[in-house]
Amino acid sequence: MDSYSKTGYLKDDFRLFHITDGEEHSFSYHYHDFYKLLVFIRGDVTYHIEGKSFDLKPYDVVLVNAGEIHKPVINRRSTYERVILYISPAFIDSCRDGGDSLNQCFVQAQKSGSNVLRIELFGQSRLYQVLQELEKSFGEGAFAAALYQKALFLEFLILLNRFSMDAYTGTYIQNSRCNPKILPMLDYIGEHLAEDISIDLLASRFYMSRYYLMHLFKQETGYSVASYISTKRLLRARALIQNGMSVTDACYRCGFKNYSSFSRAYKKLFHTSARGERYES
Repeated sequence: MDSYSKTGYLKDDFRLFHITDGEEHSFSYHYHDFYKLLVFIRGDVTYHIEGKSFDLKPYDVVLVNAGEIHKPVINRRSTYERVILYISPAFIDSCRDGGDSLNQCFVQAQKSGSNVLRIELFGQSRLYQVLQELEKSFGEGAFAAALYQKALFLEFLILLNRFSMDAYTGTYIQNSRCNPKILPMLDYIGEHLAEDISIDLLASRFYMSRYYLMHLFKQETGYSVASYISTKRLLRARALIQNGMSVTDACYRCGFKNYSSFSRAYKKLFHTSARGERYES
């Protein structure tokens, strides 16, 4: 059975990368266990996230929640340039101002059914200036450099969230291409992970043959139905365990019927035991 791969590791509160890939570079579907924020600079790129596809324009901001399966596709012979921020969920949860949380832009992305925020005149904004200064700060050894980086990073997130909540300056764009039969299916799977979900059940619920469903799901997401469901269950179980739930309860809460099977699948995907994850959290 195929499976998604986790890419990137994050031991710090946040990391920044400015990356340029040539025209021949290709990417596989993958996920992260942290927030990913991407500022698109140039190229001819379509970003695929959980059954949705977005044709990017310069300075679009791509917001990928932890556990969301995604990949970019370079459409033509072009150079793909972007700035990427990896952000620790624990860190972003700790940065609150009363009821205001800095993950609001990611929450709003989920609510809007979009992962791409298009900001009016981004290249001329204070937000872009702060991003440039933040990138520059990683190459400096000036006084209190780490503290300055953190201050810039927090300013960037605060400004980004403000833009995301202002309909006049920030718009969550609609996906460019998607199969209307897939998105409701992905939503259904996400809402019923704790229940029995079979291909026959999905085929009946969404009015298609099981063979067409399997073909369509693989074509639109890159993975089999079983692989997708298993990965999503394991990601949810991991989040529950890291938030204090017992390993056994997380196993059954996420739709696994057999603890041994859960334990083996968990170790295969995350390269650590579920109980070890519990004690390290």
